[in-house]
Amino acid sequence: MKKTFKGGIHPPDNKDLSKDCPITGLIKLPGQISVLMSQHIGAICKPVVKKRQEVEKGELIGDSEAFVSAKVHSPVSGTIKDINLRSHPVLGRVQAVVIEPSEAEPACPPEQNSFADFSEDDYTPEQINEKIAEAGIVGMGGAGFPTGVKVGPNPKMPKETMIVNACECEPYITCDYRVMLEWTDQFLAGIKLLRKASGCRKCYIGIENNKPEAIKLLRERTENEENIELSVLETKYPQGGERQLVNSVLGKVIPTGKIPPMVGVMVCNVSTAAAVAEAVIDSAPLTHRAVTVTGKGVQKPANLYVPTGTPTEHLIEQCGGLKEEAVKVVLGGPMTGFSVGELQTPTTKTTGCVLCLTKEEVGEAKYLFRQTPCIRCGRCLSVCPEKLNPTKIAHAVKADRLDLAEKHNISACMECGSCSYICPANIEVTGYIKTGKIRIARANKDMPA
Repeated sequence: MKKTFKGGIHPPDNKDLSKDCPITGLIKLPGQISVLMSQHIGAICKPVVKKRQEVEKGELIGDSEAFVSAKVHSPVSGTIKDINLRSHPVLGRVQAVVIEPSEAEPACPPEQNSFADFSEDDYTPEQINEKIAEAGIVGMGGAGFPTGVKVGPNPKMPKETMIVNACECEPYITCDYRVMLEWTDQFLAGIKLLRKASGCRKCYIGIENNKPEAIKLLRERTENEENIELSVLETKYPQGGERQLVNSVLGKVIPTGKIPPMVGVMVCNVSTAAAVAEAVIDSAPLTHRAVTVTGKGVQKPANLYVPTGTPTEHLIEQCGGLKEEAVKVVLGGPMTGFSVGELQTPTTKTTGCVLCLTKEEVGEAKYLFRQTPCIRCGRCLSVCPEKLNPTKIAHAVKADRLDLAEKHNISACMECGSCSYICPANIEVTGYIKTGKIRIARANKDMPA
């Protein structure tokens, strides 16, 4: 029987557009790079540099004294041209350090030599944790939780098992897949470092069965690793959700409102593991990442090695530009990503994909916002991986009954988009739930108005 969770959907994965494209460096750097001070869950960083200051690649440019935060470093050498507000895919606009690069050539993907001869015995857990925190590493699968906080010791919630999320279940995205194939030594080194730093005894790599090449390679590379085991899962969305992944791999059910560490489990992403290896072994802060640029609306899909703060428009230009039939650009995947209103929006540490969609890919009804009344078919209930009633929550938000939305566990929604995808009336159920969560956060003063 295939390992999986209850619920979920099976959208077309559309990974063929970019899965065979190796990770390559940019052809040229943009004229300006805008490094946002919020690239993570938690406190927004404050700039520690000034306008007209010269900075070196890897230099600290943003920091916070808060426990839940992550340092921000310059991805290039250059001059600080400005410190102002720039578009943020989630928060609207946040402060950014705008840098004019002085470098002529963009950085290339990391060399793998130093990772091939690596031994985790050369590092103590304390050294690993310190390097992770200093490098500003965050969860690169989308959420952006500071990795130093997640991995660090917590006597109240000791970690026993580590799961590497190698599912990449979101349609279109292939950057993690390419990291596993091309940066295998770096990826595996990161896993070993994370396992040692967290104190986990066992590590599982959870990977969907639609990645046979990666499965074959990782099976060969881990067959003699007694503490690392490959766990092949059914291809289903959202298999990569933390709670769903824990259930699929370990058979453990995380109660509503709880998180993996509460059951002794730590989950990390493929690119995060690779970044940890670079931080610990090469002393390199997190300033670059692999990004998939894809969709039928871009001329030449690719997987690019990208400095954080690169304008979305620049990445699209590197891939030949938009096709005439392109109608929508999304940062992230089609299920959980955010549409961008301006193409100058910069990438962040959590940007794994720039998705350029055509009208055909969006769907005519959704493109035209053509919704019909809810027919109470119950499909959204059957696919919800969190076993919620998305329709009741959405109706409560529409009726301005936020108290009722909270009663129906709106906070437990993982915003995976399965309910919107399956809805025959084309109602953006997830959109209403996201709006409700923002309104509740603002009412509780957990988010600025």
